[in-house]
Amino acid sequence: MPRVAYSEEDRERIRTALIAAGLELMAKQGIQHTTVEQVYKKVGISRTFFYSFFSTKEDLVLETLYWQQPKIIEYVQKLMADPALSWRDAVKKFLHDCCYGEKNGIAVLTIEEQQLIFKRLSKESYQVFRQKQHRLFGKILEGFGIKADAKRINLFTNLSLTAMVIRRALPDTLPLFVPEAADETIDFQLDAIVDILEKLKTAPQGLNDENV
Repeated sequence: MPRVAYSEEDRERIRTALIAAGLELMAKQGIQHTTVEQVYKKVGISRTFFYSFFSTKEDLVLETLYWQQPKIIEYVQKLMADPALSWRDAVKKFLHDCCYGEKNGIAVLTIEEQQLIFKRLSKESYQVFRQKQHRLFGKILEGFGIKADAKRINLFTNLSLTAMVIRRALPDTLPLFVPEAADETIDFQLDAIVDILEKLKTAPQGLNDENV
C-alpha cells in the first residue's frame, strides 16, 4: 500500500489524540499498566507511526503530565469560583480529587512509577520537568489566593505529593500500613495541609513562614 502523506495539521491532531488517550488510560489504570500498544490502538495508528511522535513511553508519560497541567489550573479556578464551596472546602476538594485521580481523570505517579520514569530521563528532561512542576504548584497556590514564593511552593509540592503517593501506595507498596484506615489517613493529611495553607493565606505580608 502507498504511504499516506500526513499534513502538519494531521500530525498535530494525531499527537494530541495520543496524549489524550494516554492520559485517559494512565489515569484509570496507572502508568505501569498502560502500554504503548493500548495507546496507539486506541487512536487507530500503527506502532511504527506512534514512535514517529514519541521515541519512548517515558516521553509520552511526560507529555500527558504536562498536558493535564492547564486542566488542573482550570479546575482550581472552577472550585474557587463555586459559591457553594467555602475556601477551605474548595481547597480540600481539589486535593482530595487529586489523591483519587483515577476517579477524576487525573494521572498521579506512584512510587514505583516515579522510580521507573525518572531513572530513564535525561538530565535536561528532568530539569524541564522540575521547572514545569514548580510552575504548576505555584499557580495552584496563587489560585488559592496564597502568595507563591519558592519556599512555599516547595513545601506545598512535597505535602501534596506525599498524600497522593501514600494513597496510591496502600496497601501494595506499603504493606506495613493498615489499608482499612487508608481513607481516614488521607483525610487527616488533607485537613492538615489545608490548615497550613489557611495560615499562609491569612498571614500578614512579610511574616516568616516558620512562625505561621
